[in-house]
Amino acid sequence: MDRPAIVLLSGGLDSTTVLAIAKDQGFTPYALSFRYGQRHSVELEAAKRVAEAQGVARHVITDIDLRAFGGSALTSDIEVPKHESVDQVEESIPVTYVPARNTIFLSFALAYAEVVGASDIFTGVTAVDYSGYPDCRPEYMDAYAKMANLATRAGVEGTQELKLHSPLIAMSKADIVREGLRLGVDYSLTSSCYDPDEQGRACGKCDTCLLRLKGFAEAGVTDPIQYQKA
Repeated sequence: MDRPAIVLLSGGLDSTTVLAIAKDQGFTPYALSFRYGQRHSVELEAAKRVAEAQGVARHVITDIDLRAFGGSALTSDIEVPKHESVDQVEESIPVTYVPARNTIFLSFALAYAEVVGASDIFTGVTAVDYSGYPDCRPEYMDAYAKMANLATRAGVEGTQELKLHSPLIAMSKADIVREGLRLGVDYSLTSSCYDPDEQGRACGKCDTCLLRLKGFAEAGVTDPIQYQKA
């Protein structure tokens, strides 16, 4: 029996792992990525590679211009913070937070799910080894799931009971890497950096690079992507 599911796919470590998890659980994945004005648009090329490698039913890349609002180092000319070690990553909400990004992305996923008849949406949010974004917390995901079932015709008519899956939410980056490798994920196809160079090489010093490197180191394996030389 076909079990369609929407998978939010950024092309990074977390979402790529979630895509593999959805497939392992027997779902037919419909991947959804966003060109939202992010400075690290190289991630979309990674998302295309990952979607092709994992054999999704369909991969939609849709456009949203969040640069019209700005307010984030990812969608404006604010400098991306860099650190020498992961210990310097701040626990407060950083300037790389994009206002309401997950709410916006999930709304698109909700519409996509209703169209393809999917009752399941997978997202790679995590509340461990992350940058402190408010829309990555379990309470947010629970609240969104409740709202989602009130927001669509399928939900109101009882033909769809939407479930939000966040399988990584309590996992460390090391655990995520181990799970992905168990499922055969090729992490060389991915891109996580917030400030890559023109060749797409990761900076190695932004929050997401440092957390990614920490995960691979703790998992006892080498990160296969290219980093800029110091």
